[in-house]
Amino acid sequence: MLKTILIFLIIPLCLAIIPASAQPGISEMKQATADLRQSFFSARDASLVLAALFGIAGAVNVYYNWQMGKDKITAKVAAWFFAAFFMILIGPFLQVLFGI
Repeated sequence: MLKTILIFLIIPLCLAIIPASAQPGISEMKQATADLRQSFFSARDASLVLAALFGIAGAVNVYYNWQMGKDKITAKVAAWFFAAFFMILIGPFLQVLFGI
């Protein structure tokens, strides 16, 4: 009986001491967050540039097919439009996902 009481008293005391010394790295976490914010905004800008490039490439492709007399260009229009739209949505999605 005394042995179990000692175990129940010693284990919480040992666990109470461990977290007090296990808190290094707060400044490193702040630095990592700052680095992530800095590189994330450039990644968001890159997604907008890619969306613009998809839009221009899609417009040229659709215009070329239209001038060549191809009848079914609506699928290509939708594909290029949604590719550009997807790239536009990537930026805010990553912003919400990473909490920046």
